Amino acid sequence: MTLAIVLAAGPAAGLTTDAGERLADRLAGQWRRAGADEVRVAADLSELADLVAAATGPVLVSGADLVAHTAVLKHLATSPVGPTVALVLTDPPAAGRATVREERGQVVAVDDPEGATGVFGGALRVGPADLPALATAARAAAGPATGGPAPDGPASALDRIVAGLVGCGALVFAHRVRLLVAHRVADPAELAAAQAAVAAVDEDRAELKLSVKERDDFFTTFFVSNWSPYVTKAAARIGLGPTGVTMISVAFAVAAAVLFGVGGRAALVAGGVLLYLGFVLDCVDGQLARYTRHFSAWGGWLDTMADRAKEYVVYAGLGYGATHAGFRYGWALAIAAMTLQTVRHMTDTWYGVLHDEAARRPRAATGDAGGIGGKLNAASTKVQADTGSVSYWLKRTVVFPIGERWALIAVAAALFGPLVALCAVLVWGVLAFAYTGALRTLRARWMRVPVLTTVDTGLHRDDGPLARTLPAAGRLPVVRQPLVLAVLGALGAAGLLLWALLRIRAGGDLPGWAVAFAFVLLMSGAHGARSAHDGPLDWLVPAALRAGEYLFAIAVGVAGRVSPWLIFGYVFVLTLHHYDLTARLEKRQAAPPLHAATLGWEGRSALLTIGSIAGIASIALATLGTYLLVVFVASVVLAWVVLPARVRGGDRSPG
Repeated sequence: MTLAIVLAAGPAAGLTTDAGERLADRLAGQWRRAGADEVRVAADLSELADLVAAATGPVLVSGADLVAHTAVLKHLATSPVGPTVALVLTDPPAAGRATVREERGQVVAVDDPEGATGVFGGALRVGPADLPALATAARAAAGPATGGPAPDGPASALDRIVAGLVGCGALVFAHRVRLLVAHRVADPAELAAAQAAVAAVDEDRAELKLSVKERDDFFTTFFVSNWSPYVTKAAARIGLGPTGVTMISVAFAVAAAVLFGVGGRAALVAGGVLLYLGFVLDCVDGQLARYTRHFSAWGGWLDTMADRAKEYVVYAGLGYGATHAGFRYGWALAIAAMTLQTVRHMTDTWYGVLHDEAARRPRAATGDAGGIGGKLNAASTKVQADTGSVSYWLKRTVVFPIGERWALIAVAAALFGPLVALCAVLVWGVLAFAYTGALRTLRARWMRVPVLTTVDTGLHRDDGPLARTLPAAGRLPVVRQPLVLAVLGALGAAGLLLWALLRIRAGGDLPGWAVAFAFVLLMSGAHGARSAHDGPLDWLVPAALRAGEYLFAIAVGVAGRVSPWLIFGYVFVLTLHHYDLTARLEKRQAAPPLHAATLGWEGRSALLTIGSIAGIASIALATLGTYLLVVFVASVVLAWVVLPARVRGGDRSPG
């Protein structure tokens, strides 16, 4: 149950609207329309603290000095960015109102002398885990009775609450007001001006525009988002939900993949058009969720998984089409594109986690502003702030985001065919990976944030029983570095793949001992499982382990002369498993219910090694891939159907 509290104390409590309604009562009604299950008006901070202490669900808090569209409150109440969110305005600083500094969407400091990025907007949503901190902050701000500073008005008191939350380490996200209106008022003149500003804005029209991301990539901004809101509006009118739009987008991508595989100019052009429309719908599902405020953990997880599955199905269609057109290595290019993109995504995910963690650390802890890393960070921040400039769009385009990938595939396939499309994706992908990898490495060394120490390292490494039981690395410093060990294993797998390709091309077979030796090198990464992942570059460990496992599986398939489509299918199933882990990390969710049954990267590689030496590589890949797919599907059903149903039914025991 969501509780909304309006703090009605001080001068703002006596303000009334043009209709003679108390501003505090108007806010209470707005909170009800915004979705609050219960609304209470607190006379002072002590009463607010008591209400918070008794609450069991999310709590919405605002002062009586806030004049805003109801949509602003609804957006704050339903914000998907995190459990605790504060309203942030661009109003000029005023006496008794706290300025805030935000980085990467997080409020990292209140009244920071180094420079504010906004002003606290007088409203916040606090998640259940942060309610004790909220109650403590409210009592501390209540006055001399609790040993805190004397209250000097409800606005400054509410600001001290936010300062207390941030100061105690609570993760507070910033919710910015765009297109809509929100102002804090202190007298009748300010109230009248704020009411006039609210009345001047078409709330529904503004919400439709707000459904589009504030900052997106070049292709999406100029070739999709300028007309996709009309599709969003139509979907909302007919009652189509975000999940339904996602499923239609998947169908379009699958149809495009089939057409790419069929070949022929008409089919390739039709496939390019369907792929473009599928990407439009991929944008619409998120816009529809924002427009209707229908957010869910399931929807966020499904959107992430569907995006990757659609793209890789398209790669499969291109690989089949290139092979069908007479190019011998069409499937090999598709496998390479999928592997490259997955490893890139792993680095994207972990660099994002690293950057978020660095933003929460005091600036002194991340090093000084000197050095190449600090200069790159400053330059990047400057470019990102210069929205609309050539450098801004170049920076967003060169990293090869999903809109640009899908546009390149659609155009290249329609004009030149599947082979050119795959080659173009690989070339641009490699260049983008080199560019982002180099810059991020330099910036990460400057940040010096041990991000893997803040999570379940074994889970996100995807370690299995072997890695968890092997002895730790030796005493030499170089072999205690988990990244060094993971990279060594990946290089061994890459060497095995190259050797297998050369032997097959020469008409020979790869000896079994070579596979065993490469597996031993791969297992070196397991020896770093229990080492401290506190190095400045250890955020690269999960990506290095993924690269090692994929390359080893591909090498086993090549050495065993396995059909390329079967190798593609096995790696595809692996990517689903690993994207499940990263999606849960990004959505702050628990581990998959059946994660232990996936055997870990080293357990799966051990089974493939046995299958390769036994001469049954095809059977090993097919059997293990089928097993992993069944486990993945069962885990999805348990996580999103069975366990939620038990919670709704009152059975909260672990399943």
